[in-house]
Amino acid sequence: MTQFTRRGALALPLAGLAAPALGQGAWPTRPIRIVVAFGTGGGTDITTRVLAPKLSEILGQPVVVENRPGAGGTLGADYVAKQPPNGETFLLATVSNMALAIPLYGSRLPYDPVRDFVGIAPTVFIPIGMAASTKLGVNDAAAFIALLKANPGKYSYGSAGAGTSGHIASSAFLSRIGATAEHVPYRNPGQTYLALQQGEIAFTSDIPSILAPFHRAGTAKLMFVATDERSPHAPEVPTAREVGLGDYKAYSWYGIYGPAGTPQPIVARMAAAIEQALADPAIGRRFDEMGTPAMRGWSPERFSDFLKSEIALWVPLVQASGARAD
Repeated sequence: MTQFTRRGALALPLAGLAAPALGQGAWPTRPIRIVVAFGTGGGTDITTRVLAPKLSEILGQPVVVENRPGAGGTLGADYVAKQPPNGETFLLATVSNMALAIPLYGSRLPYDPVRDFVGIAPTVFIPIGMAASTKLGVNDAAAFIALLKANPGKYSYGSAGAGTSGHIASSAFLSRIGATAEHVPYRNPGQTYLALQQGEIAFTSDIPSILAPFHRAGTAKLMFVATDERSPHAPEVPTAREVGLGDYKAYSWYGIYGPAGTPQPIVARMAAAIEQALADPAIGRRFDEMGTPAMRGWSPERFSDFLKSEIALWVPLVQASGARAD
């Protein structure tokens, strides 16, 4: 894959259909689990923990966040796919384990993202930027790219796991500039950030707002953001186009899924609860602070169709990139 050709954050269809009324059905009568298929401290974990208390308030039952990391988010996804479709277990999924994993794992992927899940609602859109360790001694993207191209295979890059959006973003970047580097997957995002600051890896791709504090502290340097516009969290950092990478794009999104067979009334009520939570001003401000805008106004049907379009987009691009699950 030589580029990310998908639309940028502001072009995603974030507004649209009105959410259905919550109604007064019997569900839920027991605590609800939202499984995060990645480790603590990363964007998926933070996003879910921001939403969980409000969802608990809306639904009248405890909403518990459970981390089940591993294999680029596929272990947690497979776990949820095999749970009873009774509205007690949901998955916080990403483009990684619902689309990118298909070509990365091939026949080894133990679930079918379309067949084994029902889409509930998206939560936030995730822009991606690239940061290099300051221990590389480079101060801008031109020097960074030149260093990688002059030293094929010498450096490594980290991600939260094989097949994550960070992995694919970095792999696509290397393909774009004609360089090679070793991929180092970490089980916990915090481990990736520590490795970056200590110089154990040369670079990583992640949410600009998460990388910005390291950038400001001087322990890592944001090279560019892979979006159409500069990030408000680091406005001095150029876009990929501004550093000569053309229309290279990288992004992700997070969304809630249930096991296939989850009854439609439960799907509708959970979707409406998520929409109500995202509409809360405090939650909206928190997500804006994180640099991950809420994706509001989506029906479950629209979200399911969106996943199919994402699969159609990313499968051939990942295949062209040559990236494989480690």
